[in-house]
Amino acid sequence: MSDHKDRITCHILDTTLGKPARSVRVKLTLTSPTHPTNFPTPIVFESQTDEDGRIKSWLPYSSETASGEVPVYTLGDIFANLEGTTRWTLSFDTETYFGGADKTFFPEVVVVFTVAEGQRYHVPLLLAPYSYSTYRGS
Repeated sequence: MSDHKDRITCHILDTTLGKPARSVRVKLTLTSPTHPTNFPTPIVFESQTDEDGRIKSWLPYSSETASGEVPVYTLGDIFANLEGTTRWTLSFDTETYFGGADKTFFPEVVVVFTVAEGQRYHVPLLLAPYSYSTYRGS
């Protein structure tokens, strides 16, 4: 297993179980007005939390209705073409994780944050069916 970590990572802990939240689908979207050329609009990545509830790397998102071409670029490619501070959104699919809309008050947790040029960011999420908390980790 690779020790590579992207510049944006996250970690989910299920506080009701006291354990990592495994297999949670998460989307990462560049939402700032700055957009590098030669990349699709919008720029969206996706991943799923591992056995330890972590996401260390992202894959380009390809919707079910995409034309069949698979996007081939990395988060590092995007950052290499960005300057200054950017705004990103993490969207956590908590409804599926908890087993349906009737099992949680928050079907999706959305965290919007800014990224300064050259910095790395870790965004932990403490999650329960009826509450959540997040912060900038290290």
